[in-house]
Amino acid sequence: MTIQEPGWDLYRAFLAVLEEGSLSGGARSLGLTQPTMGRQIETLELALGVKLFTRSQTGLAATDTALTLRPFAENLRATANALRRASTDASANGGGTVRITASEVVCVEVLPPILTALRETHPAIKIELVASNRTQDLLQRDADIAVRMVQPSQAALIARRIGAIPLGLFAHRRYLELHGMPASIAELKQHTLIGFDQETNYIRAMQKRGLPLSRDTFSLSADNQLVQLAAIRAGYGIGMCQTGLVKNNPDLSPVLPAALKDELETWIVMHEDLRSSERCRITFDALASGVSRYITDNDQPARTAPWTD
Repeated sequence: MTIQEPGWDLYRAFLAVLEEGSLSGGARSLGLTQPTMGRQIETLELALGVKLFTRSQTGLAATDTALTLRPFAENLRATANALRRASTDASANGGGTVRITASEVVCVEVLPPILTALRETHPAIKIELVASNRTQDLLQRDADIAVRMVQPSQAALIARRIGAIPLGLFAHRRYLELHGMPASIAELKQHTLIGFDQETNYIRAMQKRGLPLSRDTFSLSADNQLVQLAAIRAGYGIGMCQTGLVKNNPDLSPVLPAALKDELETWIVMHEDLRSSERCRITFDALASGVSRYITDNDQPARTAPWTD
């Protein structure tokens, strides 16, 4: 019996089961039936001559071989998605799909009005938006364009520096009315602080500047910046965020703005092979222009909300 080289459909089924943890979950994610999913996994195991999953009390457990194969299958998925997007680029009006990745807070708080304006001027362009704090690999075509807070080093990428997004500590008026405004960095230790669950390079940099930040000092820890922002807006305590996200909210006040300012260098990045793609060029320029306006509009100190001791 001749076993054919496994096709993408089999690896797609493998990834779905791996990510969902069961045949039924993988089948739902791909719109297939469970028996079909089971046959595809069996066919892939037979073709490769390995066992990919074992049954456990919680579903299917991936074998060591499956975990070894995972990044290669993910690369296949990224390539398949890139091929699909590239196939739509033949339209003369620059239509097609563009996959954009940015951090969760940028995707939720910054990009929607920029993408809305793009939609109004170029309705033939469809957007796939990946909200992730993980740096997507543009070289592997996980995405077409990225908004990044670090300068890319790969020569195959086109990168345009947009500017620096200002950051600062903020608190809700209600919190400040109850607890007062700290008058110094030392006094921050007496306040309710919001921060990251894991110590990051950013926290270590702030520690070197004298800011008493560590996991132990945070009354609320969350690696998701949207959670931190929501807690600041709710009056939970003092936290750091982009000044543009609170500038027009009269209930939020900067805390120690002169002592604790920082910036996020911001870049729009695209693979150089997409330079000839009209839809990607249009989207790249729209993102660069929109994010630049966002930075410029919020380059001034945030307004201070009224509060009382």
